[in-house]
Amino acid sequence: MAQTLPTKDAYREYTSKMQQIADVRNAIAVLGWDQETYLPDKGAAFRGQQITTLSTIAHELFIAPALGDLLEDLNSRTDLDPIAAKNVALSLEDYQKNKKYPALFVAELSKTTNECYHAWINARKEGNYAVFEPVLSRMVDLKKQEADLLGYTGHPYNALLNEYEKGATTTMLDTIFSDVKNALTPLLRSIEQRTQVRKDFLHLHYNRDKQWAFGIDLLKAMGYDMGAGRQDISEHPFTTSFSPQDVRVTTRIDENDFGNMTWSCIHEGGHALYEQGLPAEAYGLPSGEAASLGIHESQSRLWENNVGRSLSFWQHHYPRLQELFPDNLKIVSLNDFYKAINQVQPSLIRTEADELTYHFHVMIRYEIEKGLLEGVYSTKDLREVWNQYYREYLHVQVPSDTQGVLQDIHWSHGSFGYFPTYSLGSFYAAQFFTTAQQQVPGLSEQIAKGEYRTLLEWLRNQVHRHGRYYTSNELCEKITGKPLDFKYFLDYATQKFGEIYGL
Repeated sequence: MAQTLPTKDAYREYTSKMQQIADVRNAIAVLGWDQETYLPDKGAAFRGQQITTLSTIAHELFIAPALGDLLEDLNSRTDLDPIAAKNVALSLEDYQKNKKYPALFVAELSKTTNECYHAWINARKEGNYAVFEPVLSRMVDLKKQEADLLGYTGHPYNALLNEYEKGATTTMLDTIFSDVKNALTPLLRSIEQRTQVRKDFLHLHYNRDKQWAFGIDLLKAMGYDMGAGRQDISEHPFTTSFSPQDVRVTTRIDENDFGNMTWSCIHEGGHALYEQGLPAEAYGLPSGEAASLGIHESQSRLWENNVGRSLSFWQHHYPRLQELFPDNLKIVSLNDFYKAINQVQPSLIRTEADELTYHFHVMIRYEIEKGLLEGVYSTKDLREVWNQYYREYLHVQVPSDTQGVLQDIHWSHGSFGYFPTYSLGSFYAAQFFTTAQQQVPGLSEQIAKGEYRTLLEWLRNQVHRHGRYYTSNELCEKITGKPLDFKYFLDYATQKFGEIYGL
């Protein structure tokens, strides 16, 4: 296309088009948020239709030839500043990828996703995987088609993984999870030989309303802007963003499990702080989007574990917790509470798992997803496959589908390739937090006083403001001077749990 517009005007047109697309996508996100929080049961079918219609519109806007011509033109120019040039290059890459999706496929995927989600909800209510399986089977077939449409080198899973963690491959993940098995298994075995710490007091009755109020207080203390967000209840905690000025989180509450809500709030709060920290002026552009799901997860895991499960964090918040729940915690010392919230013990539920066994939960899902994509596993066999993996890796018996193969929402969303980012995020978090401790004087002392502003400013400067300008590993090298290194997490875990269990 001839350069008929000055660069400044052409870039303004590009920005306008991208923000239009973002508007439609965020309207879809609002409908999705409502679907998981307040949508009445009878609204499910029409909601699916509405989301399918808007998904088709967003796709058609993004693959419009006029946008492609504009992107090709801008990408050939040499007078764009570095951020603008990167935005255009990334948008062109996204455009070329999206051109591979036929409109009919996009509509079918959206329709199936809606059906899959509601089938998952109903299956959980009935405690029966068989209710979910037929629709999940269709979803897996669509994901196989998607991998073929996108193209891949090596394993078909690489195509889907790249959607969440650009450049990641099964070869890379096989190596990382090999490190998990080889390094964390001996640590787990050592802990098993020690006297187990008590946590029975975390499973007494904790009033729902008091838990909710405490969770809101934690979110505000972390720096979550309630004027640009809100918290609600959902079946599975999540964060969704419609702009940096509207970032919402959800949680769930179990009155007989204090940790269920608390760490959901802190975890989702970490995600939300990232979204609220993205540059608002880059709305709709790559520089206004998160770097990757792995980096996104690094922000939630850093707050949840490196901060939220630290002794320093609870030196400030524990007295308030004792005031709220004196019957449960009045005679429980801070040190005993700290040990309890860091208890290492194989369990059934990923979102409630400790920092060590968590990665075995992720590894199981990774192996299952790979197997489904390559045809080694069938959805009909998934219950048995799931239960066998849990016996093998975590030595636990799965008593029900709800606590087993139905526990995660991700497959109902079609989010194959997402799970590995949880472990990658924890490993990035350990590396980032180690660097923050080196660069922020007195960080532990600040956390012990309930002061997180300096840490949040460090994260905003080091991570949030860059958007998608850097890939995950580029960002990691920029922040820490090194690519992702599992040793940071291993050192952190070995020291922390060594002290707790007297290893």
